[in-house]
Amino acid sequence: MKSKQLTLLVLAAAVLGGGGLLVLKNRQSEFAQAKTNVGGLLLGSFDVTSVAGLRITQGSNSVNVVKSGDDWVVKERGGYPANFDEVRSLVRKLSELKVTQPVKVGPSRLPMLELTKEAGTQVELLDKDGKTLKSLTLGKQLTAGGNDNSPFGGGGMPNGRYVQTGTGADNIAVVNDPLSSAKTDGSEWIAKEFIKVEQPISVVVAGSSPTNSFSLTRTNEFADWTLADAKADEQLDKNKLWSFNSLLSSPSFNDLVLNPDLAKLGLQQPTKATIKTAGGFTYEVKLGQPDGDNYPLQVSVSAELKKEREAGKDEKPEDKAKLDKEFADKLAQQQEKLKAEQAFGKWTYTVSKWTVDALLKGRSELLAEKKDDAAKPAGSATESLGIELPKIPGAQ
Repeated sequence: MKSKQLTLLVLAAAVLGGGGLLVLKNRQSEFAQAKTNVGGLLLGSFDVTSVAGLRITQGSNSVNVVKSGDDWVVKERGGYPANFDEVRSLVRKLSELKVTQPVKVGPSRLPMLELTKEAGTQVELLDKDGKTLKSLTLGKQLTAGGNDNSPFGGGGMPNGRYVQTGTGADNIAVVNDPLSSAKTDGSEWIAKEFIKVEQPISVVVAGSSPTNSFSLTRTNEFADWTLADAKADEQLDKNKLWSFNSLLSSPSFNDLVLNPDLAKLGLQQPTKATIKTAGGFTYEVKLGQPDGDNYPLQVSVSAELKKEREAGKDEKPEDKAKLDKEFADKLAQQQEKLKAEQAFGKWTYTVSKWTVDALLKGRSELLAEKKDDAAKPAGSATESLGIELPKIPGAQ
């Protein structure tokens, strides 16, 4: 081999060897960086008290949950109060989110991880001026081992997620939280607390016809219900009235109707229900026409509360202060309840049929079944067979 050729081969080997060393060095550097990121805070350290807004976007869908004064509201639901526990929980999770495993992939792999602009879910934490404090994109959820009988499908329960804190194929990691609450549906973020009817003693329903109208009353929350203006042949079936004992005692609603068209919803000629309680509260409920299994509902609340306590006949002076305080505390609770429930009056809600099923019953559905008339005495065997015997002369 000529010396010139040998020199060229040596130089080529040096270049290739150097390139290999460079690649190896880069990979070692990436591995070392990845290793140091494991367990680190994904979004870094930040003051959660400075967060005044939460924006979640997926495709063309978006929801904005923002702080308004001392309260959190959902913009896409007309400024309706937000479920603060859900907001606080997600913000806290994001502030504590740690890298479980850094991920190095090329841009072509982003669709598989659901980290594209179309498939990914972008979450932004905003300050009081609406500027982005922190942001990340949520991709495909990871699941623990499962089987075909798992309620989450063959993959099992979600236990992690691919996330991205930058652009392109950089800054991708796996975290050990599926972040399932990060949804763009505004109905998932509104506070679902609602009216709470306690100890109903009167229920008057005015439906579209007399057959859908009735009035039930009782003297106290433990007494039996009676049907007002009951006809002679109408008798209540106690077994059909149990639902009225806890009527709207813990209802919820599915969503809000913004800018409601009362005529279209059937709320110009609704089914009306007036419910009175032993505590002096009155609930006026209006139900419109159903859309599937959902009914539009409006409610107004009023109350006549006792402002002064009547002393007992044999009340001892030493008991007066205690009883007065108990009465004052209860009155304050009732007044707070009234104020909170009256706030529901300016909104239109959608509720499930199950929630208001008792108010949709027909009058006949509350009554005991009528017994058939007593059977007439059976005739003779020949009469039952339709056989006519010949008459015997002189026989009576």
